[in-house]
Amino acid sequence: MDSSNKLFLLDAYALIYRAYYAFIKNPRINSKGFNTSAILGFVNTLEEVLKKENPTHIGVAFDPAGPTFRHEAFEQYKAQREETPEAIRLSVPIIKDIIRAYRIPILEVAGYEADDVIGTLATEAGRQGITTYMMTPDKDYGQLVSDKVFMYRPKHTGGFEVMGVEEVKAKFDIQSPAQVIDMLGLMGDSSDNIPGCPGVGEKTAQKLISEFGSIENLLEHTDQLKGALKTKVETNREMITFSKFLATIKIDVPIQLEMDSLVREEADEDSLRSIFEELEFRTLIDRVLKKEVSGNGITSTPKSKVATGKSAPSPLPLFPEEGGGIQGDLFANFTPNEPNEAKKSNLETLESQSRNYQLIDTEKKRREIIQKLLTSKILSLDTETTETEPMDAELVGMSFSIAENEAFYVPVPSDRDEALKIVKEFRPVFENENSLKVGQNIKYDMIVLQNYGAVVKGPLFDTMIAHYVLQPELRHGMDYLAEIYLHYQTIHIDELIGPKGKNQKNMRDLDPKDVYLYACEDADITLKLKNVLEKELKENDAERLFYDIEMPLVPVLVNIERNGVLLDTEALQQSSAHFTAQMEQIEKENTTNWPVRPSTSLHPSKSAKSCLTS
Repeated sequence: MDSSNKLFLLDAYALIYRAYYAFIKNPRINSKGFNTSAILGFVNTLEEVLKKENPTHIGVAFDPAGPTFRHEAFEQYKAQREETPEAIRLSVPIIKDIIRAYRIPILEVAGYEADDVIGTLATEAGRQGITTYMMTPDKDYGQLVSDKVFMYRPKHTGGFEVMGVEEVKAKFDIQSPAQVIDMLGLMGDSSDNIPGCPGVGEKTAQKLISEFGSIENLLEHTDQLKGALKTKVETNREMITFSKFLATIKIDVPIQLEMDSLVREEADEDSLRSIFEELEFRTLIDRVLKKEVSGNGITSTPKSKVATGKSAPSPLPLFPEEGGGIQGDLFANFTPNEPNEAKKSNLETLESQSRNYQLIDTEKKRREIIQKLLTSKILSLDTETTETEPMDAELVGMSFSIAENEAFYVPVPSDRDEALKIVKEFRPVFENENSLKVGQNIKYDMIVLQNYGAVVKGPLFDTMIAHYVLQPELRHGMDYLAEIYLHYQTIHIDELIGPKGKNQKNMRDLDPKDVYLYACEDADITLKLKNVLEKELKENDAERLFYDIEMPLVPVLVNIERNGVLLDTEALQQSSAHFTAQMEQIEKENTTNWPVRPSTSLHPSKSAKSCLTS
C-alpha cells in the first residue's frame, strides 16, 4: 500500500447534529422556508477537510434505518434522546445527494452503527499501514486509536484536534486507548444511555482502571475494594460488564476495506451546482465551484484529482495551534507543515505586497499620527501584550490602520508611568465616538486598554464575531480568515517568539523594530477582513444579529470581565442541595430493575448485510 495514502472516515450523523446545533440560535432559512443549517454546516466541514487535509481516500458512514444490535440487546439504548429534529430528518437525504455529487462513498451496514463501520474499516486500514483519521466529535472513538489510526475531532472553538495514542491516554489518564472501553463501562455514557456503575464518575473510574487495568480484572479482585465503592461495584457487577459490551465499538462488522472504492475522485460539479442553487447557497457556489487557494497554498478547483505523490503524513502537523499568539485567540489557526511552505506558494505575503507600515517611536511622530487618526471615520486597532489573559497582560504596543496597506505601530515601554503617559496621549483617539473601531477579538484589546485608563468608545466591528455569525462551525482566527478571504499568508507569531515551550520568548523581549511589521500587519489585515465580512453580513441578512445584538454586547462583556458578577451564594447552595437530593433519588431508582434481554441477544447476527454506495 502506498505510504502516502491518507484515509478519512467521517461519522455523518455526529457531524450533522453538530452542524445543526451550531446554528440553533441563528438557523439558516432560505426563501422557501427550508432550514438549511445542518446541510450548510456539514458541507462547510467537509470542504474544510478536503482543502486543508487533502485526503487521498475518503468515506462517510451513516447509521442505518432501524435498530442495531445494541438496541436489540438493551431497549433503553439511546432511549433518552429526543426525537430527531424535523430539519435534520429532511436534510439527511439532501446531504446524501451532496456526498454522492462529491463522488464520496456512503458507508452503511444494516444492524450496525456508523461507529462500528468506521471501527472495522479504520482498524483494518491501520493493520495495513494506512494513516487513517476518524472524523467525529464522539469520545468513544478513542478506544480505536493506534499508531496509524487517529481521531480527528471538530473543536467547539473552531478548527480540529487530532488525537493519537498519547493524546487519548492523557485525556482519559489511562495506560492505553483500549481502556477507554473500561472507562465508559464504569462511568457510563449519558449520551448513549449506557448506565455504567451507579455512583462511579470519571475520576473514580480512572482510579480503578489505573489500579486494576481492566473491568475484568477489577471484578476478579473486588475484595481489594473498601466501603461503599466495594458495595457499588459488587452490586452492579452484571451492569458494569453489560455497559462495557454496549460501549465497545465493533471491529468485525461484515464490510470489506476496499481502498479502490474509497479513492477521492473528481466531484460532479454540475450536480453540486444544481443542489447548491436549489438550496440558495450562493456563497458556497462562489467558494466551492470556483478556483481558490487551498490550505497547502496550491491553486486548484475542488474537482481536481488528489495528488498522491507526497510523503507519508505525520499526525503532528495536523494539530491546530492553540493560542499560538500573545493576544488571546480562542480559535485555532492552521500551521503549515514547514515554516516556508506557504511563502513558497502563490499566497500573498508581506513581501509580495506594496504597503506603508511605520514604527512610531518618538513623541513627535506620535503627535502627528494622533492628528491623522482623529480625522478618520474608521480605525482598526490591535494591541501587543505579554499575556493571553487580558487582566494580567502588560501592554507592549498598539497598532492602527485607517486605510488598506497602511498601518502604524506605537511601542509602549515596560515602565508603568511611562506607559500610562503614552496611552493617555491616544485617549482622544480611542474615545472618539464618531469613528468605527475595528478589531479581531476586540474585547481583549478593550480590556487591556481600559486597564491603562483608555475606554474604547463608538461603534464596533469585530471581525472574529462577524465570521462566527456567518460560519459558526468554522475557525475564526485571523491567520485562517486571511488565508480564506484574502489569499494572504500572515506572519506567524512563532516566527517572532519561537514555538510554545519553556524557551519561548515574550513580546517584551523583542526590539520594537522586530515587532512593528507583525503588529502593523495585524491591524491592516483586520481592516481588510472587515471590508470583506461586512458585505457578507449584508448578503446573508445577518446585519441585525451582528450590529444590533452581538456588537452592543461586547462592552457589556468587557465590564463583566473587568468587574466580575455578583453571585447569590445562598441561592446556589440551596439549588445544589435540591439537585443533589434529586440525583440520589434517581440513582436509587436506577440501581435496580434495568431491563436486560437474555445473554443470547448480546451478540449480533452474523447475517447482517453491508451496503457500500456512491
